[in-house]
Amino acid sequence: MNPKLQSFLNFLQYEKRSSPHTLQSYSNDLLQFEVFLKPYEKEIEQASHIDIRNWMVSMMELKITPRSINRKISALNSFYKFLLRKGELQKNPLAKVQTPKTSKRLPAFVEQPGIDKLLTQTEFPEGYGGALDKMILELLYGTGMRRSELMNLKESDFDSYNSQLKVLGKGNKERIIPIHHQLADTIKEYIQLKRQTVEGQEGTYLLVSPAGKKLEAPTIYKVVKKYLSLVTTVDK
Repeated sequence: MNPKLQSFLNFLQYEKRSSPHTLQSYSNDLLQFEVFLKPYEKEIEQASHIDIRNWMVSMMELKITPRSINRKISALNSFYKFLLRKGELQKNPLAKVQTPKTSKRLPAFVEQPGIDKLLTQTEFPEGYGGALDKMILELLYGTGMRRSELMNLKESDFDSYNSQLKVLGKGNKERIIPIHHQLADTIKEYIQLKRQTVEGQEGTYLLVSPAGKKLEAPTIYKVVKKYLSLVTTVDK
């Protein structure tokens, strides 16, 4: 890998504390541009605004969406800004590049009656599996936290006395989320059930699978999609 590119990724990982998902995304996008430049025998830091425009045109021809193109250009812009700060680049070639316009997506949401029905009338499976599913939904709805934040919650992040959760968000920024006493009681009941039924819990994470493993993003996605489909026709 290009040393300057590796230096940038190290900066994101060790200084910016970017998530593994962000690191992978930046790496993929920048390596794609590096591959595009190979026939021109140029390194990524040597690219001109014309090279970048040509790359964008090639992506458009491949039917890549404007949103995805803009994400890749944003990664490239971050890389060039990094080089400028280090004095390894004289000017940002993106200053002369206009990115494609994207249409604004309206947020999809579930009406309040649907959520109330989901949390109060839905019959969850018996045992730990059903309690875990309900805990996922109640935490996401009751706190508004991100999926990645939910996955990384530890039992020690739950303060039952003050009814609050400590969450580690983007950029390793910590914040405290106050929660309703009913949700706090639900968390306590869930933890008690987990300790009674789940063996070998991995790293004292709050949410673990029946096998004691930390939950992965696809698992949470499937749970949310499964139960929301019972009360709404919203796709996402």
